[in-house]
Amino acid sequence: MPWSQTYDPLNNPVLSTVVASLPVLVLLGCIAFAHMRIWISALLGLGAALAVAFFAFRMPAAAALGSAGYGAAYGLFPIGWIVLNVMFLHALTVRCGRFEALRGTLAAMAPDARVQVILIAFSFGAFIEGVAGFGTPVAITAAMLMQLGFKPLQASGLSLIANTAPVAFGAVGIPIITLAQVTGLDVLKLSQMAGRQLPFFSLLVPFWIVWAMCGWRGMLGVWPVALVAGASFGLVQFLVSNFHGPWLVDAAAATASIAAVMALLRVWRPRELVTYSKPARGVGAEEGGANEGVDSGKLSGSAARPGPWLPWIVLSLFLFTWGVPQMKDWLDGRKTLGTMTAELRLPSIGGDLKLPGAITSPSFTTPGLHLQVARTPPVVKQVSPEKAEFRLNWLSATGTAILLAAVVGGFLMGFSARELARVYWDTLLKVRGSLLTIAAMLALGNVTKYSGADATLGLALAGTGSLYPFFGTLLGWLGVALTGSDTASNVLFGSLQRITAEQLGLSPVLMCAANSTGGVMGKMIDAQSIVVASIATGYHGKEGTILRYVFFHSLALAALVGLLVYGQAYWPWLKEMVVK
Repeated sequence: MPWSQTYDPLNNPVLSTVVASLPVLVLLGCIAFAHMRIWISALLGLGAALAVAFFAFRMPAAAALGSAGYGAAYGLFPIGWIVLNVMFLHALTVRCGRFEALRGTLAAMAPDARVQVILIAFSFGAFIEGVAGFGTPVAITAAMLMQLGFKPLQASGLSLIANTAPVAFGAVGIPIITLAQVTGLDVLKLSQMAGRQLPFFSLLVPFWIVWAMCGWRGMLGVWPVALVAGASFGLVQFLVSNFHGPWLVDAAAATASIAAVMALLRVWRPRELVTYSKPARGVGAEEGGANEGVDSGKLSGSAARPGPWLPWIVLSLFLFTWGVPQMKDWLDGRKTLGTMTAELRLPSIGGDLKLPGAITSPSFTTPGLHLQVARTPPVVKQVSPEKAEFRLNWLSATGTAILLAAVVGGFLMGFSARELARVYWDTLLKVRGSLLTIAAMLALGNVTKYSGADATLGLALAGTGSLYPFFGTLLGWLGVALTGSDTASNVLFGSLQRITAEQLGLSPVLMCAANSTGGVMGKMIDAQSIVVASIATGYHGKEGTILRYVFFHSLALAALVGLLVYGQAYWPWLKEMVVK
């Protein structure tokens, strides 16, 4: 007989809501006020979630511990598996100098500082967000802008503002993939919905960062570049998210944006160039100044050469192949190779070859949890036992595609097998704290979900009524601002968003996607990102200055996302965009 969730366990709606919010308050309080490391904060939040589940909601110990283990396992695979292998590829490119080559290439393409900030902070930063995420784009682009002569505050703030629209699809789509797991919604539908919200802001952000850098007049001087960069990115972002999925969105859109800007710069240049004098070694960038009317010279043709881009081209090919549904079905042993090639209209290359699904994609039920916890009305229409099946699809996993791409790319870059193994081990040691954080965050989210605490919070938030689409979007913004991660915010609030939306008769796909798309605007003000930016630019001790620089931009953009979501919820001409 499954244990049934109770959404007012203390027989007092206000007190039950306060107790249900304790895990979130502990987590966010430890990060925002106690300034604890995020992995410690996540473990303390998990402890609070287990305590609330045991003592307030009277959840059976086996189910509570099972939900924590189930969440931790999912955090390590497939999410942690993706993070580990992405960082492995990143480490390989750094060691062989590919990133330095990219920096030189991008600087040569765009001598105007306004174009540089679009090309590097927005377009190239989006590419890094797509394949790495987790603060990597801000660190890399801020450092690159510093090397080009930008002041520390400018380099930090502009990189943070630019690192917004791509974040929901960052790190090979982890935020959307995680959101699907937490909410039980289809990952492609969530990808499609996010892809019908973010392109508006992908178009806007290039204009926004130049306006933040040098005002309205300065922005008008390079509006063609901003338009081409944003429009090309937004168009590909929409197409890939709606017709392929969340995995390759940023990489494909960023590649298109960079290529489009490169093509434009061959036929068009700003009338007056704005440049920054690159500071001498050991001299702060605050001494650099803007100069106008400097001759731009000729564009370098090195951008067209595949050398610096080789690892990322290999990665994109592997990810695209692994992202094809028919390929996934074959790798999981659900289809024969002949069936796959026939569906893709390819020449027959494998006959009836079928992989053993029991080996390539084994499935396990979680002891003490699978079908042992039941959602109850009013959250669901009828009592519904919750499944808890863990599928170890190691061969079709996105992380496996990334690992194979890294190995192939590593050999092409000249690494030996022994060197690859050494770099992989070093990478594992470097990201072990991140893996622990991800496991703890997913464990916390699952305990909150299976105990019913998320439903208690959702029922309380339903009290905002018709304004919920706006405030629900800002909830995602707040979650990212305090946790530093769109993925973490989706774990915390994803299930809550679905419950609240269903209570109010709104589309759960709309509101769950809004948690992620609204959340991306909080990325520029979270403590983790600001610290990363200050370290990358040598602006130590000035984190408060960076926060003040970007706070208005963060809140204004989040409010605009909230208005868009509100319109998609109620306005007929925008409501047609909502994924059914």
